[in-house]
Amino acid sequence: MIHLGGEWMMKYTEEDLKIMQGWSLERKIRVTQTRIIEWYQHWEGNVCVNFSGGKDSTVLLDLARRIYPDIEAVFVDTGLEYPEIREFVKTKENVTWLKPELPFNKVIEKYGYPVISKEVSRDIEVARRKPNGKTAERFDPNSEYCKKYGKRWCLEKWIFLKDSDIPISNQCCNIMKKKPLKKYAKISNKYAYVGTMACESAIRKQNWLRTGCNAFNNKEPISQPLSFWTEQDILQYLKQFNIPYASIYGDIVENEHGKLMTTGISRTGCMFCMFGVHLEKSPNRFQRMAVTHPQLYDYCINKLGCGKVLDYIGVDYSPLPK
Repeated sequence: MIHLGGEWMMKYTEEDLKIMQGWSLERKIRVTQTRIIEWYQHWEGNVCVNFSGGKDSTVLLDLARRIYPDIEAVFVDTGLEYPEIREFVKTKENVTWLKPELPFNKVIEKYGYPVISKEVSRDIEVARRKPNGKTAERFDPNSEYCKKYGKRWCLEKWIFLKDSDIPISNQCCNIMKKKPLKKYAKISNKYAYVGTMACESAIRKQNWLRTGCNAFNNKEPISQPLSFWTEQDILQYLKQFNIPYASIYGDIVENEHGKLMTTGISRTGCMFCMFGVHLEKSPNRFQRMAVTHPQLYDYCINKLGCGKVLDYIGVDYSPLPK
């Protein structure tokens, strides 16, 4: 990222990303491992892999350990992972397990529920604290902000949620994942590889466009050497090289369109997170959880109160008929 005349210049363009995403898997592997080596050498080996146990970070750890077999993996045991993920992490050597300072029930009690998206939940929280601030204008279609930037950036559709009495915040990920990792990075003086991809969200895409895979000069330096990979690349790598992965995903098979897919869960993440669930087709993550993990489902929906939140945003979480 280059700073010129008060503006930040992008290192890459969207066309660059599109071209790189179209590369063969073999080329992506070579480039990714080059980025891994560059990061390792820059920090003189003081590096680690942030390992969630999911399929993306499984691929990243495998790529890194093909070059540096003894590289450390760091796993945050939030209590929100699928049990199958935790069991899979236990099969890996040289993994440092971290714990967050607060469990999920205390996080939602103190800060609020993670709902809709990180951006929307953050803006709801800020707008509630500062009802006359600029963020609050995003919820008012008649505000100067919405008139200037249009419907794309206006949050009018979520006014009902902002005005509700449901505690809402995007702090969950910060408290339960990022904070323990930052604390460990400071104590260990190690710089992390992370298995995120630009195709996963607009924020991750913009981050890559600004810095590329290795953000050496960030306030918090970070390496994301899989950034230009796609979901299909991840599945192809696991299948082609016969890499063990968490059983929660099921088998990797081809669908009727010739695309790879998993027969189980497609993405893991935190079990009780409600970010993006309103966009999912049936069966959504909670309907599947009712079948695969009924006790955790009951705890989530009834004990944690996620059912009331899902009711409010119109998401059906009832178990599907057998």
